[in-house]
Amino acid sequence: MVFSLKTIDLERDRYLSHLWRAPTDAGAPPSQLTRGERDADPRFSPDGKWVAFLRAKEDAPPQLHLMPADGGEPWAITTKEQHPLGVEAPEWSPDSTLVAYLARVPEPGRYGTVEKRGPDKEAPRRITVLNYRRDGVGYRNDRPMHIFIIDPFAATPEPKQLTEGDFEHTRVRWSPDGRSLAFASARHEDRHRSMISDVWVMTVEDGQTRQLTGTRISCDQPVFSRDGATVYFAGMDPGETGVDWFACQTGAYVVPADGSAPAVRLTDDEKYTLEGHFGLGPQGILFGAGNRGAVDLLEFDPGGGEPRVLLGGERQVGAVDVAGDTIAAVVTDPGSHGEVVVVDAAGERVLTSFGRRWAEASTVFAMEEITATAPDGYPVHGWIARPQGDGPHPVLLMIHGGPFAQYGWQLFDEVQVYAGAGYAVVFGNPRGSSGYGHAHGRHIAGDVGARSAADLLALLDDALADPGLDENCVGVLGGSHGGFMVSWLVGNTDRFRAAISERAVNAIDSFIGTSDVGWLFTSLYGEDAEQRQRQSPLSYADRVTTPLLIIHSENDLRCPFEQGQRLFQALKGRGAEVEMLAFPGEGHEMSRSGLPSHRLARFEAILEWFERHMKPAS
Repeated sequence: MVFSLKTIDLERDRYLSHLWRAPTDAGAPPSQLTRGERDADPRFSPDGKWVAFLRAKEDAPPQLHLMPADGGEPWAITTKEQHPLGVEAPEWSPDSTLVAYLARVPEPGRYGTVEKRGPDKEAPRRITVLNYRRDGVGYRNDRPMHIFIIDPFAATPEPKQLTEGDFEHTRVRWSPDGRSLAFASARHEDRHRSMISDVWVMTVEDGQTRQLTGTRISCDQPVFSRDGATVYFAGMDPGETGVDWFACQTGAYVVPADGSAPAVRLTDDEKYTLEGHFGLGPQGILFGAGNRGAVDLLEFDPGGGEPRVLLGGERQVGAVDVAGDTIAAVVTDPGSHGEVVVVDAAGERVLTSFGRRWAEASTVFAMEEITATAPDGYPVHGWIARPQGDGPHPVLLMIHGGPFAQYGWQLFDEVQVYAGAGYAVVFGNPRGSSGYGHAHGRHIAGDVGARSAADLLALLDDALADPGLDENCVGVLGGSHGGFMVSWLVGNTDRFRAAISERAVNAIDSFIGTSDVGWLFTSLYGEDAEQRQRQSPLSYADRVTTPLLIIHSENDLRCPFEQGQRLFQALKGRGAEVEMLAFPGEGHEMSRSGLPSHRLARFEAILEWFERHMKPAS
């Protein structure tokens, strides 16, 4: 098998990724296969002779490359002239003769298509739809994602564009006979005002398409059955409005490949929600399911019944691939940042030790599971990670984003850094989180701050009953929705010594209008202006007495920079103790994928802020 390994080069302030090879029988250690600086997304040809992958050079976007499976010098299949914005998601045809992939097609005159014309000299954009930007991408209405195929063995490979129009397209999957491609796309007239999309099948030879679904759900990741007669896909029902997405469980669906019958949901919409991989397994449908802080890999029989748990326990399954009866997956747990695990008839085997070696060379602070009781009697699940020594330790309440997301069983850098600095870290999954069912997630809709706060404070109080934690020295921090909750808490309680609100929603009114996804958030915050104002942390800025550090990225399109600026201005204007740390050139994902130097600077600022304001009680 071949996989990519990503590392950080602090000296050059960049990320590196290389392809590695490992035998699935664990008979030999992994070995490095490529030496490019950014090699990723490898795909074995079905005949086992070739590896297609993406390679990015310097600051250029990734292009499709090819190399022999047993090693050798790779060569480029696509070029910057063909795809100035790069390519994504390569997929081999079943006969190993063609590769399908995705690429954004820029509007003429934009994105470097005219020499020496930079972004500041482009023509103005006329915006006519709501869904026109995406965090980490920027404008998307003038560079739609299209499907291409290419013969990588041609003397001069030439891409063939299969789709047209201002439609976005998802990763494709080939039919078993190699004649068709399945993909998801929103092509209906009202597509820019809803989350609804459909599954389509295209005939490769003539480009003819047929729609398989009825424009009522949000579809993604379609894959053909082994006989090609049906298509399975991941789907979520956003309701009559098309935007009622919050806490909706993403499930597995099936539809005939000829479109002769409507799609049918196969998974329980209360019990299971997709978090991660979806695709075809050796005996059914592989489904990564969030489960109380874990992500299990399940296999569903399309004929019905309970799923088989292929990988479970206190860990999280990420990327997955299948070859015959063998499944390979990247798995993280509280003792490793991630290893490659293989599951087949012989059982489960771990092929790598990259994350484990790092953990063995460091101090890893364990996760202690706790369950608190909210004021209404509801159980709130979470963890404590405590530093070395007897304590009592100063405490940080850490709140996750989403909110329909989950903390869980993994080696999380945030937890390790703060515990390593001497803080007991309390973190968990209050209502609003994923992994505990639809009702658990939906509970906070319409009263987000107050209902989330009840569960979070119950979790904190349960942890503080431990004499090893200092109840008089407590701070709070969080990002995105977690930042929203920090801003809310400091405006509605004074129990924290210090607080850090990062990339937060602070003013729902302007968030709805300026965020790339703000128009979708009516299912969480409601339609009524008074209701939105009541839920906005900015409405309570005059009550804040807790020293607050606001962290925000200047290019954040998800929770725009003005959200941090508005709260900073409101607090600074009345003389409150507040500072703002603004990161240039970064978007919403800065803490996870920003420049290494920025990520280090962020940690340094967080630790300095809490050190300054949280002196342990004497």
